[in-house]
Amino acid sequence: MSRISVIAALAAGIVIPSAVASATWDVVNLHPAGAAASVALAAADGMQAGEALIGDIFRAGLWSGTATSWVDLHPDGASSSTVNGTHSGQQVGFAIIGGTVRASLWNGTAASWVDLNPAGATNSNAFAAHNAQQVGRANVGGSNRASLWSGTAASWIDLTPAGATSSIAFGVHSGQQVGLALFGASSRASLWSGTAESWIDLTPAGALSAEARAIHSGQQVGLAVIGDTTRASLWSGTAESWVDLHPAGATISRANAIHSGHIAGEAFIDGVVNASYWNGTADSWINLHAFLPAEFISSVARGVYSDGNTIFVAGFGVNTATGRSEALMWVIPT
Repeated sequence: MSRISVIAALAAGIVIPSAVASATWDVVNLHPAGAAASVALAAADGMQAGEALIGDIFRAGLWSGTATSWVDLHPDGASSSTVNGTHSGQQVGFAIIGGTVRASLWNGTAASWVDLNPAGATNSNAFAAHNAQQVGRANVGGSNRASLWSGTAASWIDLTPAGATSSIAFGVHSGQQVGLALFGASSRASLWSGTAESWIDLTPAGALSAEARAIHSGQQVGLAVIGDTTRASLWSGTAESWVDLHPAGATISRANAIHSGHIAGEAFIDGVVNASYWNGTADSWINLHAFLPAEFISSVARGVYSDGNTIFVAGFGVNTATGRSEALMWVIPT
């Protein structure tokens, strides 16, 4: 972080973690050559994943740290595809084939594509993977059902808890899943351990609604609506463990990803969407958008991981100079 940035942060009362107080965040532009737009939606194990608009088709893809490392995962016959999550060499997302959105699994190549759309589902989407488990949603009987797979469409498990009208699973780690379940008009942040019966409501007291978007090592992140404000949120397995990550000055904030205590998301400040990083508290918030060139007018962070020596945050920003969304990665040594 530059001296000016440190001074400004201290003046605002922001506590800067030592890992980011002594160095600046470097930004890597992942936008592949020939693409009209790109976004990075996930990061893990040295890989970043998302989509690029090439030849009027959104194509699922994978990077390994540079724009030139782009690998096209778009399956044959698809009209559109996207990777939403990646871990341990697996990628998950969706492909539109024959007009149907189909939850999808890859293992690093377009040819490895597996259709996860379960029997009886009109459409589906997968959002995250870990240790051979995949999670997402499948529309069955007209409602979304939080879904768990183990590599095949036939392995599908419905996680929808009793009494919920619909549900979605957004994250998975070490046999636990997170997402939301809708009860009446209230969205409840949700934690499962592989079955519908294992459901735990993470919604904090006083929240109008909430959702959990990611999980790692017993911690969950997402958002809770308190009063009229959407607030980035952190849990440790119970509603009572809720931690408010909402940074000072923000009107809206969301936490989208977590890895080893490192959290990524976004905060709306003065009408601008800012890619954001936290390390467990609201005071630890770092505005990653501040490290982008001036031509970027907004940004979002969607994935984060650390290899023990370096923190990597994946996302995207809107570049007014090029008139497009561009996949980005922020990097800093720990």
